[in-house]
Amino acid sequence: MPISFARRIQQVQPSATLAVDAKAKAMQAQGIDVVGFGAGEPDFTTPQHIVQAGIAAMSGGDTHYGAKRGNELKDAIVAKLKRENELDYAAEQVVVSCGAKHSLYNIVQVLVDEGDEAIIPAPYWVSYLEQVRLAGGKPVIIETGEETGFKISPEQLERAITPKTRLFFFNSPSNPTGAVYTPDEIRALAQVIEKHNLVTISDEIYERLIYGDISPLSLGSLSKKLLEELVITVNGVSKTYAMTGWRIGYAAGPKPIMNAAKKLQSHATSDPAAFSQAGACEALKNLRMSDEAIMHMCEAFDERRKHMIKRIHELPGVSILEPLGAFYAFANVSGVFGRKIGGIEIKSAMDFTNIALEQAKVAVVPGEAFGSPKHVRLSYATSVELIDKGLDRLRDLLK
Repeated sequence: MPISFARRIQQVQPSATLAVDAKAKAMQAQGIDVVGFGAGEPDFTTPQHIVQAGIAAMSGGDTHYGAKRGNELKDAIVAKLKRENELDYAAEQVVVSCGAKHSLYNIVQVLVDEGDEAIIPAPYWVSYLEQVRLAGGKPVIIETGEETGFKISPEQLERAITPKTRLFFFNSPSNPTGAVYTPDEIRALAQVIEKHNLVTISDEIYERLIYGDISPLSLGSLSKKLLEELVITVNGVSKTYAMTGWRIGYAAGPKPIMNAAKKLQSHATSDPAAFSQAGACEALKNLRMSDEAIMHMCEAFDERRKHMIKRIHELPGVSILEPLGAFYAFANVSGVFGRKIGGIEIKSAMDFTNIALEQAKVAVVPGEAFGSPKHVRLSYATSVELIDKGLDRLRDLLK
């Protein structure tokens, strides 16, 4: 008898970023020299003071369920949100999950029902769309482009709202574009959110990775109503502290929403690993050592960012809008559409991605995964040497 799969999983596409990274690693395992620009994680190791805190927790017997350790971590998160983001939450308003992706999944599952609409600006992170579909909801896409800096306007947001709207995704700095909203732009969107009582996820996972003069601003800090009724702030330790493998993310928001998320998580994963929580506590509480590590990583990312932008501008038929946050370059490859390379015509970003991997041995992520078929995403969370090696190959391929 054939297996019958649930409708919800048949509607969902695999993560394109993970798929590209897996294919590149499979080729590398075969001895093929592939330069990978696909992965969305820092190439730095977790700072040693955080590693040692995790080791100490395990050595001390902290290898059981993580609920006890969770109280300490929630207090550290509450203090961090108050200190850095001007967000005044109680510990019971925080849910710690197995990565920020898990935090987002929880929120979508408890807020979006069959037929509900969720507003998502494009280009978007790949999992926003699929998480809404998994909940039975309908993604409503707001298109942006380079002419607007890949940012939506308050007017666009207001036009997208309908009686079926249940959720709005806001992400600054952005994955995949690196776009960063200014404080004034965030305040303008906040007025629309308040006017329409629009429940909003503010994904702030890249908040410490901003280059230039723009100051970060948490959406929920702008009014009491936003804080207490409308905004769920999602963050984690993965990007800021190079802790992707520790799987610690968190969400903080209105009590009814967070209570529902706790209920869901209690039947899914319970608490993250206790020793991972110990490492996250160290990251958030040892400010001197953590800030030194963050500053070192940010300086390195900024150097790589500038270098990658310069090198991308040298590629025939490729252009790029300068990213101001995160660690991604979102390059426009539509200038090479219609060309044939190795007998294959490039008609889309997916075609470009396949040719780059097969013929130049360079892994990038196609923009179709982010709702933008003219672009590809390159991560500069890698060394300058590898950036040069990969872009030399793309230059030679396009010439």
